[in-house]
Amino acid sequence: MTLVVEQLLNGLQFGLMLFLIAAGLTLVFGIMDIMNLAHGSLYMAGAYVAAETMQRTGSFAAAVLVAALATGVVGVVLELVLVRRLAVRDHLAQVLGTYAIILIANDLVKMIWGPAPVMLNLPAALSGPVRLLPDLMYPAYRLVIIACGLAAAVGLYWFVTRTRAGVLVRAGASNRQMATLMGVRVPLLFLGVFALGAMLAAVAGALLGPITAVQVGMGEEILILVLVCIVIGGIGSIRGAFVGALLVGMVDTAGRAFLPMLLREVLPPAMASSLAATLAAISIYLLMAGVLVFRPAGLFPARG
Repeated sequence: MTLVVEQLLNGLQFGLMLFLIAAGLTLVFGIMDIMNLAHGSLYMAGAYVAAETMQRTGSFAAAVLVAALATGVVGVVLELVLVRRLAVRDHLAQVLGTYAIILIANDLVKMIWGPAPVMLNLPAALSGPVRLLPDLMYPAYRLVIIACGLAAAVGLYWFVTRTRAGVLVRAGASNRQMATLMGVRVPLLFLGVFALGAMLAAVAGALLGPITAVQVGMGEEILILVLVCIVIGGIGSIRGAFVGALLVGMVDTAGRAFLPMLLREVLPPAMASSLAATLAAISIYLLMAGVLVFRPAGLFPARG
């Protein structure tokens, strides 16, 4: 039971971080109709800026804040210089253009920080464990990540459903042409949504940096999982991104934790470990395929 609770918390933590990245990407694709493969590079940029700020200031809070602001500025520049021009092109041109940004971003990171991974240290106050159950000690930092992810989810829900800007975002996601005819300043809306998505990705990169490797190419690895979350939840839907991210986080974590133990009951240890790793890797894609069979538009599509 202790192991189950621990892995549930791990899955929740991983899913919430996926949600921070997926929320921005699904808004960009749902409203702007742009497939932005460079979103993973914004996640990577947030992690590197946070690591650099942490080394210079020693403050983790400052590192997260600076990473969000700096990456938001990068997002604004990227939208004004490239994305706005790609918005009038077809999806193939958008994929090629944003993929070029991935290559450029990776080379820029190598030029500035070098090819070796960069360390992003845990804040000293959160480096120890917290006793949640009599026999369960859970890392305090992971609990903080869960709290930050839940706070961001609640904040995004409030923003999208309770503010005028959120109404405009939902209107743009539902029918961009009608929103334009009703007087919505679509270019400004696009710019704000893109910057918000960049900042959310940067926060996720800064928070995950201390428990994952801050290295070149980290954005491409997480981007695949984020795209799966969006497809499962429904493109353009914040609620769908939240549910899809939690499902992917739970399934991925549970597969890696429990499949090896289950298979060792019926298979030799070496074969069980190899097969479990393979099944855990494909489990989220099986989940996506299963959802698409019954809900081709995702669980909570933005467009009715």
